[in-house]
Amino acid sequence: MDWTNLFVIAVSSILINNYVLMRFLGICPYIGVSKKLSSAIGMGMAVIFVMTIASFATWLIYYYLLHPDTSIWGLDLTFLRTISFILVIASLVQLVEMAIQKLAPALYQALGIYLPLITTNCAVLGAAVLNIDEGYNLAEALVNGIAAGIGFTLALVLMAGIRERLELAVIPKALQGIPIAFIMAGLMAIAFLGFSGLSVG
Repeated sequence: MDWTNLFVIAVSSILINNYVLMRFLGICPYIGVSKKLSSAIGMGMAVIFVMTIASFATWLIYYYLLHPDTSIWGLDLTFLRTISFILVIASLVQLVEMAIQKLAPALYQALGIYLPLITTNCAVLGAAVLNIDEGYNLAEALVNGIAAGIGFTLALVLMAGIRERLELAVIPKALQGIPIAFIMAGLMAIAFLGFSGLSVG
């Protein structure tokens, strides 16, 4: 196993090609759940879990059920990739939702509508699709899924911290709420552009 390659994939997914700030995937929960730090951390943990398991499951489904060269059927079913990935992600989110509702009711209430929105979170689907498009093996897909979830959580927690501080700041009425959140998201994306020159090779 090439540990250097796994490290490069991890650093790239967390910092250089952050799914929220560089690829602009998963913006809806990023803006919606980043009002409080506790909600952001809870959502981040849920996304890390779903992204990791989804990366693992979708890689197996693609190569053992859909890809013509390696599938057990010997048929080319790759056109079913998107729908099968969405079904896997939706099932995982239902599992996570039930677990959070049972184990942490307060967090379940705080996340509200944004928890089921992980199902339609394009960052989760994006990680699964990019694993295939980049030609990652199973270990690389798993590392990319974990790292993408950590990168998503990092962006979410940073944004939540900034927005909690902004609650105490004097902001013009026209910029209060979502407008200032979008401005902060843009500034964070510009800040993360600094990592694009990082050489991990």
